[in-house]
Amino acid sequence: MRGLLVLTFPLNVALAFALAFTLFASAPAAAQTVSMSGAFTGKALLMIDGAPRTVTVGETVKGVKLVAVTGGDAIVEVKGKRATLLLGGAQVSIGNTAADGGAAQIVLSAGSGGHFVAAGAINGRAVRFMVDTGASLIGIGAAEAELLGIDYRKGQRGMAGTANGPVAAYVITLASVRVGEVTVYNVEALVTPQAMPYVLLGNSFLGRFQMKRENDLMTLSRRF
Repeated sequence: MRGLLVLTFPLNVALAFALAFTLFASAPAAAQTVSMSGAFTGKALLMIDGAPRTVTVGETVKGVKLVAVTGGDAIVEVKGKRATLLLGGAQVSIGNTAADGGAAQIVLSAGSGGHFVAAGAINGRAVRFMVDTGASLIGIGAAEAELLGIDYRKGQRGMAGTANGPVAAYVITLASVRVGEVTVYNVEALVTPQAMPYVLLGNSFLGRFQMKRENDLMTLSRRF
């Protein structure tokens, strides 16, 4: 039987800081580099290989197809591979994959508050992550878990220590976790009752990468 798991998670994460980050997969020269600078009804202003282009949903420009624009997000497709762009400086380089079909490297740029955030998915459903190297596992609020269709109450029940004292928590295994174009399978997570603006990207995911940080850049190179 596994012992009681006690982890500490921050309860309040500032929402007002300006976030600017770069997220891309290690790619050869043939890869397309795309970012999103603006959003309009049915259109998005994309930076494609450094050049600004206004693209209509369904249109393909320089090999980049705009699939959808929803609020501050856009979904683009290059050679059958899709990526999510966030409004305000996100950059994705699509085209290089590892042997198992997933990208080999993630590069993140810190926002003005020093936080590293990224678009991704859990079990195929879109989420926004914030890197938390102090968390043993991926941290998910119960409300978010329910929106993702996760029946967390079937997980291992334990207690998590918070600033307001211990709370009931559940350890679960996520079928897949994707950050940018990198997908990792069978990743442990901790679900707690606190509402969180982001899913905390803890060491159950980060530990599968070689991590290197230089000033405001964090590089995660896939180990396995």
